[in-house]
Amino acid sequence: MNVSFVITVLGPDRPGLVSALATRAGNCGANWLESNMAQLAGQFAGIVRLDIEEHRADALETALRGLETEGLRLTIERSTAPASTDTPRPTTLEVIGHDRPGIVRDISAVLARHGASIDRLDSFCESASFSGEPLFRARIALHLPAALSLASLQTDLEALADELMVDISLAGDTAG
Repeated sequence: MNVSFVITVLGPDRPGLVSALATRAGNCGANWLESNMAQLAGQFAGIVRLDIEEHRADALETALRGLETEGLRLTIERSTAPASTDTPRPTTLEVIGHDRPGIVRDISAVLARHGASIDRLDSFCESASFSGEPLFRARIALHLPAALSLASLQTDLEALADELMVDISLAGDTAG
């Protein structure tokens, strides 16, 4: 049986961090399945999912913990449960508008009230092309419960979009 590791990594950014992580994982026989990494305000932040044979799991964890002596903070979670593939209604939500505090908080609250599960949230700020003002953009991959009334979710999101003065659009398999 294999074990999945979900590892979060945080520390001062410098060249070679991904290589150090990949080398330790590879030397233990782990398979790098998926990851998301970024440099944010001078810090390296990443999340990685590795897969390894159960009898090698302790050695992998020990090897990864060695990165902590290099100034990185790690959180390591193990799971023998297969990754969930239950995404009955995959949907993408896109947001664009003038940046202001509370956009992610308010949108995620509406989604939570409707039982939507966020699989991935990517966001960034950029300068608006004409005004140069900060423009917030987000792309949220989520899945909706089968029993969810899409009309109710759409109504709540449209009301929130008006309140926040942003554009919000749903795309994907929203039938139902």
